[in-house]
Amino acid sequence: MTEKETVKAVDLSGEKIHWDQDMSYGQYLVLDKILEAQILRSGHHDEMMFIIIHQASELWLKLCIHELSAAMRHIREDDLGPAFKMISRIARIQEQLIQSWNILATMTPKDYLSFRDALGQSSGFQSYQYRIMEFALGNKNKSMIEVHKAHPDIYARVKQVLEAPSIYDLTLQLLKKRGFAVPGDKLERDWSEPYESSPAVEKVWRDVYLHADQHWDLYELAEKLVDLEHRFQTWRFSHMKTVERIIGYRRGTGGTSGVSYLVKALDLQFFPELWSVRTSL
Repeated sequence: MTEKETVKAVDLSGEKIHWDQDMSYGQYLVLDKILEAQILRSGHHDEMMFIIIHQASELWLKLCIHELSAAMRHIREDDLGPAFKMISRIARIQEQLIQSWNILATMTPKDYLSFRDALGQSSGFQSYQYRIMEFALGNKNKSMIEVHKAHPDIYARVKQVLEAPSIYDLTLQLLKKRGFAVPGDKLERDWSEPYESSPAVEKVWRDVYLHADQHWDLYELAEKLVDLEHRFQTWRFSHMKTVERIIGYRRGTGGTSGVSYLVKALDLQFFPELWSVRTSL
């Protein structure tokens, strides 16, 4: 820039800006509460990033649950169009959640150990929103809700989702309504128990895939569910590798075995027949 050149400000004279607002941007978003919620319990620089990433993740999870609950309602009502949009939106949210691990991975082991003790026994394992989403997707495990017993309202909410049909249970009920031979024990069962794969259900999905032109919306639903699980597993893998990178094989703050526990979760599947059917096609 030469001496004669100056930085020009944006000309606002022709804009009809509301300088005095009944409802401001900050008021609508309640930013005063949100931006004051980062309470550092140590004097370490990286704790701010650690808190914000986890708080932002919880907000994204809240939106995931909002979208997933509505998608499940539409599947129950055999109204798949809106469900497709909502499941697709969850997939985009999952991209944000996966990306958050890349930001957290900029923290070195020394950085984390500088404030780890300030966490006490708090852990992502205790995230009730994560558990609600996992249960709604079908990974049912009764023992997981015990960590919330000290908080009756949260415990009741998580328990309600545990004991309700998952999105896959509702999908199988829809297949039955459409005339497919879904076994009765997959339509009426104890929803709090883990779903067990069925050759008969795989056969149903094989029919859907082989005749996709006749069952296009069911075929599309199947692929959106596969995409949902694929991204969820990518999130899990990124979580595991980030933890391994930062703390190695130390035990987690919540009492789990840390990386070893996270590795086990990678073997879990929400929609098993949607994966196995690919081999039989």
